[in-house]
Amino acid sequence: MSVKFGPAGNAESFSAKYKSSLQAPAWLAELGLDCYEYQCGKGVHVGEETARKLGQKAVEAGISLSLHAPYFINLANEETLEKTAGYVLDACQAADWMGAARVVIHTGALMKRGRREAQEAALTVLPKIMQRCDAAGYGHITLCPETMGKINQLGDLEEVLELCTLDDRLLPCVDFGHLCARSLGADQGPEATARILDRMAQVLGEERASRFHSHFSRIEFTAGGGEKCHRTFRDHGGYGPEPEPLMEELARRGWSPTIICESAGTQAEDALTMKKMYESRL
Repeated sequence: MSVKFGPAGNAESFSAKYKSSLQAPAWLAELGLDCYEYQCGKGVHVGEETARKLGQKAVEAGISLSLHAPYFINLANEETLEKTAGYVLDACQAADWMGAARVVIHTGALMKRGRREAQEAALTVLPKIMQRCDAAGYGHITLCPETMGKINQLGDLEEVLELCTLDDRLLPCVDFGHLCARSLGADQGPEATARILDRMAQVLGEERASRFHSHFSRIEFTAGGGEKCHRTFRDHGGYGPEPEPLMEELARRGWSPTIICESAGTQAEDALTMKKMYESRL
């Protein structure tokens, strides 16, 4: 197996030429990319017919699909379990229609609580969500809790890895831009990248860790809050992280994650840059 690279949603260069995401798989394959993350952050609005067509187009083009669930998900709030379960189930249904193997989910907000209190709530809610997914027939879809970029959000690396210990089917979505932002620039570079991957292997075992899901982009952050906005690889004004350390570590370890680029508008082009960077190190 090898690393898969692709964009989150549609790049500006795609949208300038095409009107429908159904054309995305063939376009991405022509570029030389391997995967595509369908965006449902603002709600699951794709219908069954469209989702199935997208899935078929992806199979024909050799593009692997994942899906980003609604941003409204908050695993750290037991009072909103019904809403959260609804968002996750809707996302899994759409993923099932299109044959997407992974669904990325946000972890939640602290809501004026201590981090441990919020984490304990998430550790209670996530198994209940998984039980509902299993009951609905979505047990084959991998849920991927995401590391978050704002300091007041649940979802640092340790919190996400602890959530993933609840069930062997869970995989972390490690967003290296988010980790850089919430650490105010500390978690970037060769040493930090190796430490992050080492910790994943320590907690999850190397085999599972090697298949992790990932988001990557340069990111702008503020000292008070962490993540401000996503940037592109063209933006060199001190915005990190740089992709080279991750590409070097993945090539050295022989790991095979899925790397979804979330650059602001150039996500397909930047994903291809990472793929070429990775392949040059093999």
